[in-house]
Amino acid sequence: MAECGASGSGSSGDSLDKSITLPPDEIFRNLENAKRFAIDIGGSLTKLAYYSTVQHKVAKVRSFDHSDKDTEQDHEPPYEISVQEEVTARLHFVKFENTYIEACLDFIKDHLVNTETKVIQATGGGAYKFKDLIEEKLQLKVDKEDVMTCLIKGCNFVLKNIPQEAFVYQKGSNPEFRFQTHQPSVFPYLLVSVGSGVSIVKVETEDRFEWIGGSSIGGGTFWGLGALLTKTKSFDELLHLASRGQHANVDMLVQDIYGGAHQTLGLSGNLIASSFGKSATADTEFSKEDMAKSLLHMISNDIGQLACLYAKLHCLDRVYFGGFFIRGHPVTMRTITYSINFFSKGEVQALFLRHEGYLGAIGAFLKGAEQDNPNQYSWEENYAGSSGLMSSSPELCPTQRARSGTFDLLEMDRLERPLVNLPLLLDPSSYVPDTVDLTDDALARKYWLTCFEEALDGVVKRAVASQPGSVDAAERAEKFRQKYWDKLQTLRYQPFAYGTLTVRSLLDTREHCLNEFNFPDPYSKVKQKDNGVALKCFQRVIHSLDALGWEERQLALVKGLLAGNVFDWGAKAVSDVLESDPQFGFEEAKRKLQERPWLVDSYSNWLQRLKGPPHKCALIFADNSGVDVILGVFPFVRELLSRGTEVILACNSGPALNDVTYSESLIVAERIAAMDPVVRSALREERLLLTRTGSSSPCLDLRTWSGPCEGGHIWALGPLASQSVPELILQC
Repeated sequence: MAECGASGSGSSGDSLDKSITLPPDEIFRNLENAKRFAIDIGGSLTKLAYYSTVQHKVAKVRSFDHSDKDTEQDHEPPYEISVQEEVTARLHFVKFENTYIEACLDFIKDHLVNTETKVIQATGGGAYKFKDLIEEKLQLKVDKEDVMTCLIKGCNFVLKNIPQEAFVYQKGSNPEFRFQTHQPSVFPYLLVSVGSGVSIVKVETEDRFEWIGGSSIGGGTFWGLGALLTKTKSFDELLHLASRGQHANVDMLVQDIYGGAHQTLGLSGNLIASSFGKSATADTEFSKEDMAKSLLHMISNDIGQLACLYAKLHCLDRVYFGGFFIRGHPVTMRTITYSINFFSKGEVQALFLRHEGYLGAIGAFLKGAEQDNPNQYSWEENYAGSSGLMSSSPELCPTQRARSGTFDLLEMDRLERPLVNLPLLLDPSSYVPDTVDLTDDALARKYWLTCFEEALDGVVKRAVASQPGSVDAAERAEKFRQKYWDKLQTLRYQPFAYGTLTVRSLLDTREHCLNEFNFPDPYSKVKQKDNGVALKCFQRVIHSLDALGWEERQLALVKGLLAGNVFDWGAKAVSDVLESDPQFGFEEAKRKLQERPWLVDSYSNWLQRLKGPPHKCALIFADNSGVDVILGVFPFVRELLSRGTEVILACNSGPALNDVTYSESLIVAERIAAMDPVVRSALREERLLLTRTGSSSPCLDLRTWSGPCEGGHIWALGPLASQSVPELILQC
């Protein structure tokens, strides 16, 4: 059964331009440093995957060498900053029409310099058809890989590494795309690959899967019958025709037979009783659009019903759809979703993939790179270099529609260490790191996008100021401005482009774009200055705290934690206040705190608990540099250490805004230890541990953790939202 509805509007792959509108060097990036290739060639599209090394700038900090000095100078910063070149790994995935395969292979060949391998892994039917052409153009031996193995490997990879990969499609809702929450384990699941035909695979583990069925009625059927019915040879043009058609003009509905709904069977009148049923008796000519729509409904409905039956047979409740027949087309997704919901009575969920077309290419790459152990690393989608999921309505985003549909891009960066869920999350499957879903909340989305647009000038100025000796800093900063501005405009019209839109993802996108143009840490100088000023106040703050009575000191310590976030300590006005009178700035921040009760106020319970035995261990996530971490967090840490509690202080692995990084925290802790015996002995005895979070984001996300909690000091942990305040987790 398929639902009869109004015609959809547009396709994510419709009206493909017949010319390359993007410069080739923007499409095939970093080819000069490409190390390994894989290719997946279907009937109409080629998907290329390659691994490259990317050289980019990173901001390094280190302590000054004072061995030849008697004392440090008051005006001297607490550490020095240097910008160095660093090499990291990146995966590139490019999708283009087979029409351009020779031109693309020529371009790749002309830019290959340091390829370490003489083999290219290939999968798909085109691995045979284009074998000689590939070997001639690239001078690489083609090593053919099994299609199904590549498909499963690719699907497992994207589900594991891209948290916002899978989505459900809900026609009529706003937005129509709802993304699956991160799952610690995706197994088992059903993968339905819709190419020329349909393959249905039960996937149980990373390496164990079974082909359990299929159908010859798939994308090739739609293309072949569509060409016969409409004389249209292009697959994408067929989809475009279908999006404008009214299938009820061709299909026989339940109401055409019964005059309305079939009450006994519970079938509504607008369900399809017979695909193309009216064509046998009608004398009229049917439009191409109506026939294409009817055909797409017929095939999509059949695929959905078949997938549902296999899922029920094997007791599976999740079905992922891959293959490039779907290609984000709203009519296809709506029909498949409706069919599965109808036949399973809502017990089976249809899930689609943002990168469905890349699964085979990713799998082929992984097969060829097994000796490099790519699965032992964590990978992160690079928003600066990836195309987004497109809107089903062409008129919504003309700037995105101007981009040629011929090419589509995905880039992923290899992280320096494998990341996992924080092991002590009570329920990782229900943990959501963000407090506001901007995809769903239109008013909040408008507000935050406007905030980021208005802040862009300041970020550009900050980026240029962070590299005073660079002759091209201003030029690169303008390129960053344009890139990030374009991303923001895309997200205004397509908030679902990269998954669920959040403040965290907007900040991450900005960091990715800054790194793209070699601005690794625009706030490095600000943080250096703020840390230096706050360090000079540390002993004064500690002396004043130690002079207080016990209960009075506990309240002052908590206020110090909160006060560090009252002001944006990177703002010029606050920096000026701190420079003239640092102590005044911190005390002023405390006075800005509202009187108790606070919005979330469990201080009384906290105080009562402190009167009991000490906590065994505390895990604290630090936020801002300067006053926040030095005058707010460290005094609190010092108090816990004095009680006999072990402390783990977690800081960002990489820079984001004015947040303290792990490397900066090491120097800050070293400087504080030189002033304070409590911190000094705790570091020496490893009762105070500093660790990386695994993140380079201003917002906390416990799905990406690289710290030392495995096996554990800490056993009690509840879900936390991403907030710009220090987070404290204590074992009772």
